[in-house]
Amino acid sequence: MQSEIATHGIRIPKIGFGTFRMQGDLCRAAVESALSIGYRHVDTAAMYGNEGEVGAAIASSGVSRDKLHLTTKVWHDCLEPQAIRDSVATSLDKLRVDHVDLLMVHWPSANMDIPRVFDTFEALRAEKLTRAIGACNFNIEMVKAALDSGAPIACIQVEYHVLLDQTPLLAYLRSKSIALTAYAPIAHAMVSDIPVMKSIARKHDATPTQVALKWLVDQDGVIAIPKSQRPETQKSNLECLSIVLDDEDRARIADLPKNRRLVDPPFAPAWD
Repeated sequence: MQSEIATHGIRIPKIGFGTFRMQGDLCRAAVESALSIGYRHVDTAAMYGNEGEVGAAIASSGVSRDKLHLTTKVWHDCLEPQAIRDSVATSLDKLRVDHVDLLMVHWPSANMDIPRVFDTFEALRAEKLTRAIGACNFNIEMVKAALDSGAPIACIQVEYHVLLDQTPLLAYLRSKSIALTAYAPIAHAMVSDIPVMKSIARKHDATPTQVALKWLVDQDGVIAIPKSQRPETQKSNLECLSIVLDDEDRARIADLPKNRRLVDPPFAPAWD
């Protein structure tokens, strides 16, 4: 069994399977493959338009529901109480489950009422429609507002990779015992072209992608959700856990530029 992070009553495998931009039969086949290889953490969202395929893959996988961590998300135009409930009901129906393990705000909206949003999320948790709650793409100020409202935030999901610094956010989340899930963990495959990453990979008889993923999950409280439709790449990503990076490796990665944000839509918040 791969390593997990315990947060607010749930355990999240440190390497998950991302499904953003996967659609139709290709998505279903990719999730089926990932589950057969050994992934036990699947990340989806209402906005991805693939919850039906993810649900079908889970249903056919033979993996017991209690052995699987499943995350979905509510889009930023559905953050009023009834809209949240409607979104979650639709997600559960498509996913063919009676609950998810982690329900997240996908992106903040400019006019959202954070206490009201998380009151609704917490009510859904009390109703056992989700086991834990969290948010994606929140800055520190927004996380503080959620915590001040009394919300038991289990996880924050943000872009994080060897080319983007998240030290302030990560330090704050650690101080509150909140996990961080890194999306775009291989910087849209850019890590494969970085000489330093290629050099470290050669040293460990690994790939730059494996090094990038292991660098993330070696950090306290950090989870990564790479994605791939190819079974051999899915397997390789999961096998990153066997790599042992040393202080020299980490120092060389620390010296890389850390200002390459790759996901920054017009509705994004002011980043930390």
